[in-house]
Amino acid sequence: MELLDGSKVSQEMLFDVESGVGALQVAGVQPKLAVILVGQDPASLSYIKQKQKACTFTGIEWIQHDFEESVTTEELIATVERLNEDESVHGILVQLPLPAHVYTPDVIKAVTPKKDVDGFEAYNLGKMFLSKEFEHLVPCTPKGVIKLLDYYDIDVTGKDVVVVGHSNVVGKPLAVMLMNRGATVTVCHKETKDLTSHTVNADILCVAVGKRNLITEEMVKEGAVVVDIGINRTESGKLVGDVDFENVSKKASFITPVPGGVGPMTVACLMENTLFAAQRFHDDSIVAGKHVKKIY
Repeated sequence: MELLDGSKVSQEMLFDVESGVGALQVAGVQPKLAVILVGQDPASLSYIKQKQKACTFTGIEWIQHDFEESVTTEELIATVERLNEDESVHGILVQLPLPAHVYTPDVIKAVTPKKDVDGFEAYNLGKMFLSKEFEHLVPCTPKGVIKLLDYYDIDVTGKDVVVVGHSNVVGKPLAVMLMNRGATVTVCHKETKDLTSHTVNADILCVAVGKRNLITEEMVKEGAVVVDIGINRTESGKLVGDVDFENVSKKASFITPVPGGVGPMTVACLMENTLFAAQRFHDDSIVAGKHVKKIY
């Protein structure tokens, strides 16, 4: 068994982003990420802290807009629209989840596609469906999974892949990106009648549900690659995934740890998306003709 070490791979990615940001700065461009945070949800604050730390490391400027829980959908959309028009801002991130009274789809839809570094807006998702070559700004967690598999030379072409979880931000886009690379993909979810009958045949098993120990040893094929995307906290406060790591790791050829697997990759891919957005925005003017390392 070999660990798919997201901490290691993400660090290498952040060094590459730092280099790209430095080249843009030499060209007179300062990449900037604008973040919208509503309330003080502990999980959201933790994620925000990780993203801000990555911005500091790579040299991407961070600007944060904080709102009370009582904020309205209209107020958030107005802020997004101001950021859309601000040419100094290259990426806009709306930290989810938003309060129940806020209509999240309208807020996400308000983000201009060229600054949609989370990859949640319909235009960027739609482009992803066309082919691998149109995966420009895609959701960061699926992108992180793909980059982790690539790093460890795990070819998905022709492989039977099972994705457990069909959310719009992880499961669905991950399935499409895997199909773009020639995988045969089965998507399972809470309505799937016999989950084990699918997972036990998977060459590559990706799990993104948020249910501790959902995947047990008998549900996994010998030698399978297991990508645990879930995040759960035990009674003692320890972070664990959706997979029974201790026992499943005995059968897997590769497996991600939690923490230290897909989580750091998600943050690194957000930094890559922000750099990409800045490069593309300035490509025809300031950056043209200069030695700028592109990631697209």
